[in-house]
Amino acid sequence: MMPSKAFIRLVSLGAIFLDNVLAQDTSQDGLIWDKLETSPELKWTDCYTQLQCARFQVPLNYSNPEGDAASIAVIRFPSPLANTADYKGPILINPGGPGGSGVELMVQNGAELSQVLGPNFDIVSFDPRGVGRSTPRASFFDTEAQRRFFDTSFDVINATSDGLARIWARAQITGALATQHNQKNIFEHFNTESTARDMLRIVEAHGRKNIQYWGFSYGTVLGATFASLFPDRIDRLVLDACQGVVDAENYFATLWSNNLLDTDKTLQSFFDGCFEGGPDLCPFYESSPQAISQKLDDLTHTIFLRPVPVQTKFSYGLVDYERLRITIFQTLYSPYEAFPRLAQGLADLMHGNGTVLYQILEQPVFDCACGAPAPLMSIPDGGRAIMCTDGAEVRDTVDELEPYVQGLLRDSQWGEVWASIRIGCSAWPKQEKRHFKGPFLGNTSHPILWIGNTADPVTPIAGARKMAKGFPGSVLLTQDSPGHCSIAAPSVCTIGFVRGYFMNGTLPDEGVVCPVIQPIFSGQPVDIGGVLGPQKRSPSASFSGGTEEKDEDLVQALAHLRQNFRVPTPF
Repeated sequence: MMPSKAFIRLVSLGAIFLDNVLAQDTSQDGLIWDKLETSPELKWTDCYTQLQCARFQVPLNYSNPEGDAASIAVIRFPSPLANTADYKGPILINPGGPGGSGVELMVQNGAELSQVLGPNFDIVSFDPRGVGRSTPRASFFDTEAQRRFFDTSFDVINATSDGLARIWARAQITGALATQHNQKNIFEHFNTESTARDMLRIVEAHGRKNIQYWGFSYGTVLGATFASLFPDRIDRLVLDACQGVVDAENYFATLWSNNLLDTDKTLQSFFDGCFEGGPDLCPFYESSPQAISQKLDDLTHTIFLRPVPVQTKFSYGLVDYERLRITIFQTLYSPYEAFPRLAQGLADLMHGNGTVLYQILEQPVFDCACGAPAPLMSIPDGGRAIMCTDGAEVRDTVDELEPYVQGLLRDSQWGEVWASIRIGCSAWPKQEKRHFKGPFLGNTSHPILWIGNTADPVTPIAGARKMAKGFPGSVLLTQDSPGHCSIAAPSVCTIGFVRGYFMNGTLPDEGVVCPVIQPIFSGQPVDIGGVLGPQKRSPSASFSGGTEEKDEDLVQALAHLRQNFRVPTPF
């Protein structure tokens, strides 16, 4: 995911803090993945720290299984209880996107995921076909320099008077480049159905029949697809912050039009939380949530007219309207980690200092290895290939897109950011679209656990309710928090139900709403004593035999996940 130590811009947007990006150890990539033999068996090799890697062979085209093969980069944090009676097999995890890297997820969070879910499981993830270290990979450019120099701006429609036309025009170039790099029409095989079939092969290569899976964001589309194709192969399926939950039919229609129903509600949690925290905890404080909102509107207008220059030890650039809007939008994904820093950045920006705000999405200046092929890492091309191949063909002109954009803006001010997803597919290479696109239903061999936040910025909980109806016995667990995916907020209650489901197959009662354990602007670490007190613990929230020491370790593992697990954005 990094040229040297930086994510490609569109992927790095999902990793909000630069220090976390730089801490991710993928420096061994060239030594690991290039030397691994691709095999129809999982031949594990020790890699990174405490992890094991394998290259797994699957058919590129499942309609022609004896034809060309794909090589899937698979990675796991192995269970210390393997080969014992307590071993419960692999849990597959998809971080979202589409196009999110499971390799990077595990390098950053493998040990914590194992601690949260329990030592009984192998924690397994992978780079989906077309993505990252899996081959063949979707890449529209011959070198990384070409990609970086073409990809020079954020896509925010209202940043300029011709913003929609500019984004559309850039999409025509991207589509043409994709067509030129689509040798043997390989992009048609980079779709969600094929990845679901890859997951079944990975499960079977572990010697198991049924899947155990935790999917985040787009990973819920992937999970819902798996459950529809293979309803009798479900052991455990957790679909978290559902974008399948956003309504998979909307996704496969390339509409992306139901995502923003709760986005402004998420932003309101910033205004409310800042006011409740007071001036000592929130530097952007004003006398009411409404006054804080107005203050942000005034600042945004000022920055639109007068961008602020920034130079740091890593990079340099402008805090302009585009960067400000994209930065605020990204913090909506992880309020408990990002809102305090956002408040400081906005307060500084009021006084002409854009450094803190700029650093939220900072990456080091690109250092060109001119003429070198694009290295195997996470790039936005893979995500674009999956979503455009999955979705219905888009051939809208600029004029035809105008009512679509206005419809998004009626739902939320953030339609100016979100519209670029559909627009980006408007010149995608022509395809027959023979892959699975629904219906999403099935009488699964074990009920599905769906999770939705009450104020998710891009996957409103209404989608979860709709999708769950297609799978009898499913239960929707609601987490009363802002943010994208359950791990965006500190809820011991939620993770207790997740762990109980994986360990024992138990589901929460219908209608359960899990609280969080502290406010966003708390000014202090998680209150362990408060979490462990009987008045705050849910019936399923004791993970480890009831000892405070182990529960405290678990809470800290959850905090680490909140800090480092960034769900990739689809743009």
